[in-house]
Amino acid sequence: MAAHLLDGKATAERMRAALQREVEALRAQGVIPGLGVLLVGDNPASVSYVTAKQKACTEIGLYSEEHRLPASAPQAALLDWVRRMNDDPRIDGILVQLPLQRHHDEEAIILAIAPEKDVDGFHPINVGRMMLGQESFWPCTPHGVLQLLAQNGISTDGAHVVVVGRSNIVGKPLAVLLMQKHALGNATVTVCHTGTRNLGDYTRQADILIVAAGRPRTVTADMVREGTVVVDVGVNRIPDPTRKAGFRLVGDVDFDGVRQKAAWITPVPGGVGPMTITMLLHNTIRAAQRRAARRHG
Repeated sequence: MAAHLLDGKATAERMRAALQREVEALRAQGVIPGLGVLLVGDNPASVSYVTAKQKACTEIGLYSEEHRLPASAPQAALLDWVRRMNDDPRIDGILVQLPLQRHHDEEAIILAIAPEKDVDGFHPINVGRMMLGQESFWPCTPHGVLQLLAQNGISTDGAHVVVVGRSNIVGKPLAVLLMQKHALGNATVTVCHTGTRNLGDYTRQADILIVAAGRPRTVTADMVREGTVVVDVGVNRIPDPTRKAGFRLVGDVDFDGVRQKAAWITPVPGGVGPMTITMLLHNTIRAAQRRAARRHG
């Protein structure tokens, strides 16, 4: 029997309705949550993602500013923008859309963001706090994955979760959050990657399999046991002459094959992507709530 779909779009809509009520409560106190977004260059995937973020902000009542710089912009121009957003009282959260251009130092840009406005959760201070289980902004995609599971009644408590991928943006923070003792974690975690020998030996052990390898068809049906929950974080463009755009989006999992064995599986698109944007909204609202508390404290 084909797997149930873990519908990220529907889950995100439910969560955003609750977030909108929090925004309305803040507005009643005279506080409007604000997000500043910097997009460098014209990468189609980044442009599409930023557009979706801006639309989501508008829909739930956030103030947002989008700044676009050409790909040729010098490092100093990016740092100047970050400094201005750090100092702008209307901005609670700062998002620099990654990846940047090759001549930009991403680490320096992230370090320049005030940790209290780092709603992507990439600043080392927030990463360290997350690692220690302290209050911090969790990275949006890992948090989105955990919420997608929880909101659909899939518990990680005591489960064996296999994470395929070790990036600083998804794999590493996801593993850390899953192993911690809280409502969205408390799992036994195995971390694999594209260099893991006999990858299927590990993925077949998973109760929950999360794939963020950045490579199409990393996981195929023979690598998944019956009844596994499969979360596909990957988004890859592959040529498709039957599509108007000339390509289609696929994940890191062979969806058609794996869905015949899995209990649950995320579609691509429409799985993790909407949840990532939702958790960005969540973090921005949390930052605004802290501003409101300071204001009334």
